[in-house]
Amino acid sequence: MGIFSRFTDIVNSNINSILDKAEDPEKLVRLMIQEMEDTLVEVRSTAARAIADRKEITRSLTNLENEARDWQSKAELALDKNREDLAKAALAEKARATTAADALRIQHQALGEGLDKLNDDVVRLEEKLVDAKTRQQAILARQRTASRRLDARKRLHNSRIDDALIRFDQFERRIDDIEAHVESYDLGGKKGLKDEITDLATEDAVAQELRELKSKRAGQKRGNESA
Repeated sequence: MGIFSRFTDIVNSNINSILDKAEDPEKLVRLMIQEMEDTLVEVRSTAARAIADRKEITRSLTNLENEARDWQSKAELALDKNREDLAKAALAEKARATTAADALRIQHQALGEGLDKLNDDVVRLEEKLVDAKTRQQAILARQRTASRRLDARKRLHNSRIDDALIRFDQFERRIDDIEAHVESYDLGGKKGLKDEITDLATEDAVAQELRELKSKRAGQKRGNESA
């Protein structure tokens, strides 16, 4: 069973409300459009049959009207010839043709009214179809926009990660340079008291700079995560 089980379900439907409740609006609007197009074909087929029936009734009605007039002429001729019996029979045939014609007129009128209703239905259904296709384009456009935004976010996110890793490598190399500078003081001969005291001061300075670099790195890392 399709999205709509009856024609009135389609023409009286609120497409926006239906799509707002859907888990997959794109799939649903595609099914809606298919259902509407199938229904439109059925309505047009029904209208075509009604038009053909009305044309056939029109021909039959014309024949019966001509037949009634012919029997009227024959009744008049019979009376002129003093054949009342034949005139009475002719008038009976005229009455039969007239009664049949009256019944066909009722059918003809009903078909005409039905065709007018079908025409209104086709107009309403076509409007619904245009609305659904417009909604489909809007949904597809939103999907494309969302996909582009997601791709951009991913690229931006990856770029920030790369930048953070580069900065981390730079900090590590700087720390390596500082430690190498400290170790270079151990090279050479035995240090004197003055050298050892100088080394202590240098080590303190290096340790302080190391702490500052680590603190700065931690702050930048938190900033990148919050972004």
